[in-house]
Amino acid sequence: MNNPIEMTAHFRATGHLKVDEILHELYTFSMVLASASPKLTGWLLKGKSKQEAFLYDVFETTGPTPAATAVLNEKLKNDIETRIVSMWNGHDDDGDGASIKYFGRLRPAVSLLTLNAESDAFADDWKAAVEVVKGAVLLWNSSSVSVETSGYSNRKVFKDRPGIGWMLYLPKVLTAQQVPEARALVPVLGADKKQIGTIVVSVTDAPFSDENPEHVKVANAIEIRLVDQDLLPRYADL
Repeated sequence: MNNPIEMTAHFRATGHLKVDEILHELYTFSMVLASASPKLTGWLLKGKSKQEAFLYDVFETTGPTPAATAVLNEKLKNDIETRIVSMWNGHDDDGDGASIKYFGRLRPAVSLLTLNAESDAFADDWKAAVEVVKGAVLLWNSSSVSVETSGYSNRKVFKDRPGIGWMLYLPKVLTAQQVPEARALVPVLGADKKQIGTIVVSVTDAPFSDENPEHVKVANAIEIRLVDQDLLPRYADL
């Protein structure tokens, strides 16, 4: 069994961190997740106890539920500059567990969206994971989106920069000449159909595993290649 998958998107919030705005963004993202994997559905608000964590569905067919909206408005009424929304898919003992954490901060501070899921959430389809990354990029105008496994942070080359892991989005147009070690370079197009960035993919024949030395070797080589060309930003510059 591989370590769980972690997706992290860095972005700057465009609104005022209103609960309605946050939940509608997360609802849109939940639709992307549902299209990518049947295991990434059925989101519930996290609670202080297991019983409480099963009380509130976050979304219904047309958008956020009134119950979840009311609960979060009350919970976050005193949180102005930072607002955190956490949810999970209701699976904790059957190997299908997943969670989402939205850590929103007022501009110009950087906000984070993290998705944690079991390693087989995307089965063997790296392209499904790519679609999730694209969804996060287009929804939040992300400055980076990484997909890796939980153990890779200890194996990446540069601790002060995002790791490549399985894949990494950067708001740059990258070519095979610049990153020959990449197994795939996927362009991301904006609303005007012009390329706004590239998803660098390290492994395409299997889900990435930080326990596979060859996977780690390729990811590390890509990181070094990007840093040598000043193409991999520091966290402080995201």
